[in-house]
Amino acid sequence: MTSSDLVAAWRAYLTDNKRRSPHTVRAYVAAAQRLVAARGLTDWAAVARTEAHHLRTFLAARRAEGIGNASTARELSALKAFIAFARRESGDPDPAPPRLRGPRLKKGLPRPVTPDEAVNLTDLVDSLAGEDWIGARDRAVLLLLYGSGLRIAEALSLTARDAMLDEVLQVTGKGGKQRMVPVLPITRAAVAEYVRLCPWPLTTKEPLFRGAKGGPLSPGMVQRAMAQARRALGLPDTATPHALRHSFATHLLSAGADLRSLQELLGHASLGSTQIYTRVDAASLLENYRKAHPRG
Repeated sequence: MTSSDLVAAWRAYLTDNKRRSPHTVRAYVAAAQRLVAARGLTDWAAVARTEAHHLRTFLAARRAEGIGNASTARELSALKAFIAFARRESGDPDPAPPRLRGPRLKKGLPRPVTPDEAVNLTDLVDSLAGEDWIGARDRAVLLLLYGSGLRIAEALSLTARDAMLDEVLQVTGKGGKQRMVPVLPITRAAVAEYVRLCPWPLTTKEPLFRGAKGGPLSPGMVQRAMAQARRALGLPDTATPHALRHSFATHLLSAGADLRSLQELLGHASLGSTQIYTRVDAASLLENYRKAHPRG
């Protein structure tokens, strides 16, 4: 096997098995190419032996080339996923990636995650999972939070009957109140992939999302997967599953959605609960103004 074979297999896994976006595939493959070239790796066992100190040396060299904290964090997350894949390929009973924290990113005002961060988070929870079906499950759940604005309890209350998603989904929120929410094509595809890989029978009235032993998936497991991904990406502790719902609301408001429509989509009982997003959006606007204006 050659280093080119390793990279080709990694690309095929991301494209065919994980069905990652072309942008994610390019970034993850490029990071793997740089690592195998720098360390002269030619088989999965060698990649699997990559430890935290190897990554630290490699990333120090990348920093010397001029990449910043955010790029370093993204490179580290890609390499962790690559090493975890290599450890599974080499038969490692503990395929977890090396424990190494990314660089600290400057914390500004409290804010929702950006669209790019949301996509990176959903991709990374999949890549870091120990089993393909669990990664597909976690990705599908997070995409429902970000793409449809669901509360985590609402996503986990879906039944197998809801798996055949259309462009809209009826969900039951607080107080038994029902509402219709949009479902993006990427979310529908993610749920379909999870259903395809899930080893447990998904009968109509049973929970759609299952835990490792077949029971209902708990919120804690989703939160744990999200925490692992945000640490790998160097995101703050505020990047929680619920923050993805906040991001859904803030991004819609920034794109011109009116408060009444947003209230309906979020399932808020009062408009006052929705108005907080106008303050979040104003805070983001002020932060960007201060960064851009010469006298900011």
